[in-house]
Amino acid sequence: MAIQPLQRSAKVLKEFRSFALRGNVIDLAVAVVIGGAFNVMISSVVKDMITPIVGAIFGQQDFSSLTFQINGSTFAYGNFINSLISFIVVVTAVFFMVVKPLSVLLVRLGLSDAEPKQLAPCPRCLTEIPVAALRCGHCTSELTADWAPQAPSEG
Repeated sequence: MAIQPLQRSAKVLKEFRSFALRGNVIDLAVAVVIGGAFNVMISSVVKDMITPIVGAIFGQQDFSSLTFQINGSTFAYGNFINSLISFIVVVTAVFFMVVKPLSVLLVRLGLSDAEPKQLAPCPRCLTEIPVAALRCGHCTSELTADWAPQAPSEG
């Protein structure tokens, strides 16, 4: 009787190993580590380069000390300003260093949907589906090849 729990434990460990070594999990782990390093780098850029520039313009370099009080409660809005600057820098860097180059690469490789898919309402359930569909993904009704209304001709 002690063999069944051992077999179950071995099966669970095998399933866990399969899960942990799956590509998606490893990719996610790498992304988290790189994201953490990127966060440290961006925080340093904001603290050591951008904040002094903004401080030179507005007269104060360390925004973290900016506060105001209402009824004895202290609001540290300077930390929010630092976080907002960091967020804007991160979003800008990700867009121009990752999203934009990847979009260009996908278009060059022909892997991108450069044109949006043409949609039309299903004649049976009126759900928007691609014009090229031969079956509605919502109501599963079969469609003939000429089911969609013709697009107006340009001219």
